[in-house]
Amino acid sequence: MNKTVFNNQFIFGITAVSAMGGLLFGYDWVVIGGAKPFYERFFDIATIPHLQGWAMSSALIGCFLGAITSGFLADRFGRKLLLISAAVLFTVSAIGTGAVNNFTLFILFRLIGGLGIGLASAVSPMYIAEISPAHIRGRLVSVNQLTIVIGILAAQVINYLIADNIAANATDADILNSWNGQMGWRWMFWAEVVPAFAFTVMAFFIPESPRFLVKTGETKKAAAILSRIGGEEYALAEEKNIEQTLKTGTKKIAFGDLVHTKVRPVLLIGIVLAAFQQWCGINVIFNYAEEVFVAAGYSVGDMLFNIIITGTVNLIFTLVAMRVVDSLGRRKLMLFGSIGLAVIYFLLGGSYILKLDGIVVLILVLLGIATYAMTLAPITWVVLSEIFPNRIRGAAMAVATTALWIASFLLTYTFPVLNKMFQAGGTFWLYAFICLAGFLFILKKLPETKGKSLEKIEEELAAK
Repeated sequence: MNKTVFNNQFIFGITAVSAMGGLLFGYDWVVIGGAKPFYERFFDIATIPHLQGWAMSSALIGCFLGAITSGFLADRFGRKLLLISAAVLFTVSAIGTGAVNNFTLFILFRLIGGLGIGLASAVSPMYIAEISPAHIRGRLVSVNQLTIVIGILAAQVINYLIADNIAANATDADILNSWNGQMGWRWMFWAEVVPAFAFTVMAFFIPESPRFLVKTGETKKAAAILSRIGGEEYALAEEKNIEQTLKTGTKKIAFGDLVHTKVRPVLLIGIVLAAFQQWCGINVIFNYAEEVFVAAGYSVGDMLFNIIITGTVNLIFTLVAMRVVDSLGRRKLMLFGSIGLAVIYFLLGGSYILKLDGIVVLILVLLGIATYAMTLAPITWVVLSEIFPNRIRGAAMAVATTALWIASFLLTYTFPVLNKMFQAGGTFWLYAFICLAGFLFILKKLPETKGKSLEKIEEELAAK
């Protein structure tokens, strides 16, 4: 097998197309943060916290529905059709969100975009894993995480380029009646149409997952795709492996399997880590950049530039994480991330309370994003893919992913309310407390998984 010559151009090509789901996930996730100061004035919700939260978090309902149904739909209709469907949903959402004049319709199209995110977040990495040769699978799957971060940065840059200059003393009425308030926010959403349409077209030209084709009895098609990836000898070996996996993995997982006394503690770890990745609070900086930076003394115009800086830092330190995850280990990075964010949030909350505005807050925000990007953001997914027992891995991952989206919705929906109750300082201290609790949980419950077989990890977790 070492002599196998892989068709890297073909492999990287279909990986890049599939990973466009991650890019659109990142763009759709963050574009609303830059548009927020303008559509809120347009829909007259700038002073209504629960509607602000609903506008920001409504897409997450779609994410939840898309993610929870993705496994069943992918097994029924294939990975390729779901990737095409996600691309179409992104396109429809981008066009509709920018076109509406009614807040209810705005929410409807955000829900449609959320469905696209939910499908893409589950199916893109699954598809990449199923077409990748084992020796580069980890690297190729991590491309999806990288494209998410690139999509985030792209949304931030495009928002900044689209927006007209905003006077530092601009009132709500000034912003509403400006180009930004009437049309600028629309073009921020419409800009997504270009990559979404490109993804829709290109997704038609990628092959179906060989694993799905073998499962549905289309072995000749599967063999042809596998041969194109690594030649006939590779195709024969992989086809046998897939058939063997399907034979041993056909037993349906019952709910009782997930709550078995030996499994329950491991599932709890997965649920807590997935929820903690969201409730550590860093995503409020992307989604509520206006509140975070304006409270620190920046104008709306400054805010749009500052979030480009945050996106650049996010990209750089995601690349760092990809380099160090296998050398430093998962547990160390998770511990460093949680305690690091706790300290940064404590200082950030104090900065707001002591009115140390401007550059101090910006530096602390950048430190928080850098810490998150190289620890909790990517490493949580690595840990979740390793800790669950082989027999229930798929079902347990679905439960953990569902917990993540629920936690994400609660975080995004509650921030405007918490911010109004506790102000920015108190809200970040609350997140500092959550990060400290996460640190203690990881310290007590999570073993190091670096360099260990999945069976060894399963054995260690069962003994805890």
